[in-house]
Amino acid sequence: MTDFQEQQPQQPYYPPYPPRPPYAPAQPPAGAEQTATRPIVTEPGTTVWPSGGHVPPSGPPVPPHAPAAAPAAGPGPHRRARRGVGLMAAVAIVAAAIGGGTATLVQQAGSDSPAAAAANVNGTNVSTGSTGTVAGVAEAVSPSIVEISARSNSGKSTGSGVIITSDGEIVTNNHVISGASEISVRLSNGKSYAAEVVGTDPDKDLALIKLRGASGLKAATLGDSSKVRVGDQVVAIGSPEGLTGTVTSGIVSALDRDVTVAKDDDGSGRGGQQGQQDDPRQGWPFEFGGQQFNGDTGTSKTTYKALQTDASLNPGNSGGALINMRGEIIGINSAMYSPSSSSGSTAGSVGLGFAIPVDTVKADLDGLRAGGDS
Repeated sequence: MTDFQEQQPQQPYYPPYPPRPPYAPAQPPAGAEQTATRPIVTEPGTTVWPSGGHVPPSGPPVPPHAPAAAPAAGPGPHRRARRGVGLMAAVAIVAAAIGGGTATLVQQAGSDSPAAAAANVNGTNVSTGSTGTVAGVAEAVSPSIVEISARSNSGKSTGSGVIITSDGEIVTNNHVISGASEISVRLSNGKSYAAEVVGTDPDKDLALIKLRGASGLKAATLGDSSKVRVGDQVVAIGSPEGLTGTVTSGIVSALDRDVTVAKDDDGSGRGGQQGQQDDPRQGWPFEFGGQQFNGDTGTSKTTYKALQTDASLNPGNSGGALINMRGEIIGINSAMYSPSSSSGSTAGSVGLGFAIPVDTVKADLDGLRAGGDS
């Protein structure tokens, strides 16, 4: 009997499992596996997923008939219980990490929206937010555009001019001040100055005048007309019909148009408006394409290459500025086309205006300051 019992194999002893302790976050023991997405198998046929319910299993569940893992040395039930607690703690840590990452992504997505919106916000300073807007260009450049009144033997003419230095140098058309015995200039703020002619270039229909006793004026920025393209947006500022500081806008319609205007005062009244003894509705005379417009150009003429624009120009805009959307002067407005009716009066602007390119002005400045051809 004793011998028979000694030959029987010993069955392993599995003590009864103690109740599962309440959940308490704890760090897993050193060397413990961090497997938050695998189930805990307690005994054959029983599967327990880590608590939390928000982290789905990443692999297939262990079949109910899968054999239980062999217990490690030492008190098996205690080790398995600690491992379950460690896995649950790992799940909590992983969930927290995922949640933090999601919050970071949301914050980044939210932070992109204000930046994109800020890039489209327009202001009033043409050098920053209002670049490309007519309102911004007008606000920035209007203080540099003046109204010019010139008296001569043929009457009074009104035109415009562009301030190019803070002490009162002003560029305008020669036909605005040609033959004038008295020149008065009014700024955009209403202040008036007397002016004198510095130099003229009738061949280019340009003149330079200087205000007496002026300082601290806002000078315009001269641009680069060689970079102007057909279709570019432009703004025109001047004093049509004596309406100081009138702003119109349009595009550049064509480049290098041959425009012919009168060179000298021969009694035909070639100012921004006609002389008082003539019909003031005739505007200023010029020729284009072999035809005469807005009056007789006289016997003394000059022809130059001009920028064509559909920005509205009227008598009095002559000598004013044609401006790009960066607030730079690209031309000096000099002529317009306005069809005449059978009665001899003229209609309003029909979108055919012409301006002397600013590169012509810049190339001529030294000669004008030296007296030009006057």
